[in-house]
Amino acid sequence: MILDRFRLTDKVAIVTGASAGIGRATAVALAEAGARVACAARTVDKLEQLAGQIGTLGGRALVVPCDVNVPEQIERLVERTTAEFGGIDIVVNNAGGTGPTPALELSLRDFEAAFHFNVGSAFLLTRLAVPSMAKRGCGAIVNISSSLSFMVDSGFVAYGAAKAALSHMTRILAYEFAPHVRVNALAVGATVTDALGYFLQAAPEIEQKMVERTPMGRLGTPEDIALAVLYLVSPASGWVTGKILEIDGGAVASTWPIKMSSGL
Repeated sequence: MILDRFRLTDKVAIVTGASAGIGRATAVALAEAGARVACAARTVDKLEQLAGQIGTLGGRALVVPCDVNVPEQIERLVERTTAEFGGIDIVVNNAGGTGPTPALELSLRDFEAAFHFNVGSAFLLTRLAVPSMAKRGCGAIVNISSSLSFMVDSGFVAYGAAKAALSHMTRILAYEFAPHVRVNALAVGATVTDALGYFLQAAPEIEQKMVERTPMGRLGTPEDIALAVLYLVSPASGWVTGKILEIDGGAVASTWPIKMSSGL
């Protein structure tokens, strides 16, 4: 059956930023497809709730408190996952993000921090997980990038540049790791998560403006992104690597309606 190609029976997955939004939806989706999921994030109580949800679906979840900005905690995440589940088959580098700031107000420290959070942490987790994947015969990695990795808008120099680096790192690692480990990314458009929800609640008119700029007439949901992740980590995409899949409702330009000025 063709749908069997989307099954992840007995696979082991790590999902970072799993406590909410895209990460949470992804962890649930992979568990529903049959994977055992190591759920990593900083918020332990939300991870426990997620593990309970996965348990009610008949799946297995491992709660691993982890701040991906701390290398030692990423190392512990890999060690605990391997000890509990015997190895690693899938990694979803979802943790990341950087708030908008006009370029002339952005410090070098904050600019570099955006790269550490969005790119460096994903590289380290990938480097630590790939040997286990290769030992098990194959593996799949998905990096959650952004449409702002190639679109332009004011205020997003740190975020956009970091996500652009993440996308190109995806291509380079895919080439280096083929054919044993596939590496792909999603260029995600405006998706209703806790981070975006903060702005939408503060100014409801923002959502309407963003919807108007989106050809599909709505913003994305975490489940929209999770479904794309499922495709890219499953055997269904077995001949796909080094690609950046755009999941953005058909947007051809940034849908962010707030223009920031550097005062020039």
